[in-house]
Amino acid sequence: MCPRKKKTTKETGNQSSGLTTTQYLVETIKQLQTENENLKLELKKVRKIPSGKIGLTFIIPGALALIFSIINNSNILAFIGLGLTFWGALFFFVRPVRYVQSSLLDSTAISTYTTIDRIVKDLKFKGKSYYIPPYPKEVYLPRYLKGLKEPVVFISADTGGMPSIEELAKSKFILKNPNGICVAPPGLGLLTRFENELGKDLTRLQLDQLCEDLPPVILENLHLAKDVEMTMAENSVYVKILDSTYKNLYTRGKNLKSIHFLGCPLVSSIACAIAKVTGKMVAIQEDRVSPDAMTIEVWYRLVEG
Repeated sequence: MCPRKKKTTKETGNQSSGLTTTQYLVETIKQLQTENENLKLELKKVRKIPSGKIGLTFIIPGALALIFSIINNSNILAFIGLGLTFWGALFFFVRPVRYVQSSLLDSTAISTYTTIDRIVKDLKFKGKSYYIPPYPKEVYLPRYLKGLKEPVVFISADTGGMPSIEELAKSKFILKNPNGICVAPPGLGLLTRFENELGKDLTRLQLDQLCEDLPPVILENLHLAKDVEMTMAENSVYVKILDSTYKNLYTRGKNLKSIHFLGCPLVSSIACAIAKVTGKMVAIQEDRVSPDAMTIEVWYRLVEG
């Protein structure tokens, strides 16, 4: 009798220890998300620096000084004009925004992926991740379904079924039927930026339009990669990214597992966009990364609900 009680007590202790670890990791994710939002606010403050206007205040007097130096044959005015023009050009071409983004994005993302890796390992999940599309903003939803207004990623414990709409709407972290966890997509913030840059809700686009309109936003507006190619196929989308801002997350030194089934923030944001446009669940079927991480290829699969 006594040994059985000891065994039961030990099992209970292990379960409570596992639950405590999971709760700790959940709190860590919430804290990381808060830090991420603070960094976004910091980036907004940096973007407000009027470097272009400051550049003009240097270039215009500099150009005038150069003109008057030619008219009056004055070396002093020429040196002053050259100096002002030089500093004006620096303010035009040396922008602080891109530096802040590249230096901060990796550090915030690594913490999130490391935490998700620990959660998946602790809970012994072996399933896949599914990007679940949100309902369109203009669609009325009852109060108990308000949790479906934002895209989420469901990471299944095994290869079983998908949670019901009611279960997803509860906005719970751990789901029981079927077993799995729901997390915010790493690319959710970028998805919002995509919509702001495009000036429209993605639910109003067709998939072929997305494949045409999204790459210029990523390249020219947000400068997140050197080149992006999006190709549509039957129930799938192929994406090739060259020199991504997030390429360092794929290096072997990081050894992140979740980066391959969630995708880096850019890969994740594209998955969110595809899910939102099609209204279907999206899974990252496969990804291939070159040894130097300069080329990232991703195959997205559309999953019928």
